[in-house]
Order: sequence, then structure tokens, then C-alpha cells
Amino acid sequence: MKRRLLLPTDFSRNAQNAIDYAINLFRDEVCEFYILNTYSIEAYTMELALARDLEESKKKSIAGLSNILERLSVTDESINHKFHMVSECGSLVDIMTDIVDKRDIDIVIMGTKGATDSSIDIYGSQTVLAMEKIRNCPVMAIPSKARFKEIKDIVFPTSYSLHYKKHDFQILVDIAKITKAAISVLNVLDKDEGLDEDQLNNQNRLKDYFEGLQYSFHTLNNKNVQIAVNSFVESRNSDMVVFINKKHNFFRNLLSKTMAKNLGYHSVVPVLALHDLRN
Repeated sequence: MKRRLLLPTDFSRNAQNAIDYAINLFRDEVCEFYILNTYSIEAYTMELALARDLEESKKKSIAGLSNILERLSVTDESINHKFHMVSECGSLVDIMTDIVDKRDIDIVIMGTKGATDSSIDIYGSQTVLAMEKIRNCPVMAIPSKARFKEIKDIVFPTSYSLHYKKHDFQILVDIAKITKAAISVLNVLDKDEGLDEDQLNNQNRLKDYFEGLQYSFHTLNNKNVQIAVNSFVESRNSDMVVFINKKHNFFRNLLSKTMAKNLGYHSVVPVLALHDLRN
């Protein structure tokens, strides 16, 4: 099966790290990689200057993409990988959304921060926007400190409160198969009580969805879900965290500055955002 991946870049080191991670993750798969750079200029620029600046921005974009293609022709030895360089003028997230639809993209993989790296923000604004706005395609964010390594443990926190569909988990199942990683399903309770009937039914559905994979179920008691997830991920030295974005601003809240002290794993562990397509 051929996979189509969208890899946005602003030519920063963080963006290149995400591209390298994506290529290594799917190194043995037949893939088409769409490497995207977007550019824009200020709307108030005079008409003559506007045309000149647009042309200059376009040239820089194409030159940057050409440099990436030249580098990949040396570093990526897979005969199963094909690369498309895409240069577009406009809003990054809007253009990404359009490409996801037109090119039938299976997953977006991007860095957590761009050229305007900040030690204050956990994730850059464009990454959070992509996780929130791109609703018909999974988005994986690769922290600047993350380097591809053997993936052994993938953590999936859930409350078992929603009835998910099998296709919601397809990319997670695919990654687990490719890497032979185990999926650790984590439920965090704020009081000492078991699962109700609906939650048990949803848990059993996950068993069906993950059939043939290594998986296990875990429960922690903690009033703060994010602290509990953080502790669980760090204690197991997990390699990836998967969330389902089931409500507006989920990732904006999850990755807020106020949570930075509690979310140490976000600086080193890739996060995969799945979507409940009913919302």
C-alpha cells in the first residue's frame, strides 16, 4: 500500500528533523512525500513592491526546496520513496488542509517549532493550529530534541468515554505494525472506582481494533490527567504519545504554557493527534 505524507518546512533545523523522522519511520514503506513550503508578504505592500517581493519569496522557497531534494537524494537510499516539492503562497494551515484533501494525504508530520524557536512555548502556534484545524487527517508533531530511534512503546491515554470507530485508529495500528511497538492504553481516574458498562464496552472495542498487536491496559489514580500521563510516559521511557482530539481547543489547552512544568515528555517524545471525525 502506498502512503502519502505531507511534510511542511520553513527550512529550519526543527523542520528538517521532522522530515528525517518521517523518512526513517516509514523507511521500508512505499511512500510519496509532499514537502511543502509556504510564503507570504504583508498585505499593505504597494502593488509594484508586492509583485517584486512575491517573486523573490517564490525564488527563495523553490531554492530551499531544491536544497532539501538534493540532500535527500544523498541521505535517503530507499527505492520506495518518491518526493514532491510544493511551494505555495498563503496561510500554512489553509494550504495544508487543501493539500490533504486534494492529494489524499494519510498523515501530516511536522516539527513542533519553526525558525522562530522559543524556549517558552512548548509547541509553536502553527503546529497547534494544524492539530486543531486539520480534521480529516492525523497530524504528528516531532519535538526538536526528538531523534528517530526504535519505537517500542506507544502510549494512548483514554477515558473510554467515547465510542470510537476502527478507522479512527488506522494510522496508529499501521505504525504499531511497522515498528512492532506495544500500545499502552492508559486510563486516569480521579477517584477510586471502576469502569461502567459503556466504558467496558469501549475498552473491549479497542481489543478488537488492536487485534494482532501487542497492547496492554493501565489505570492510574490522579486528579490531574496531564501530570499522570507525564509520569506514566517518563517512567516507561515511552517513544510516542497518541491523543484523540475530540473537542475544540483540545491541543491548545493540552500544550499551554501553564502546563509546561508538568509535561516534560513533550520536549522529546513525538505526539500523534488523531481525530474523532464526528466533531
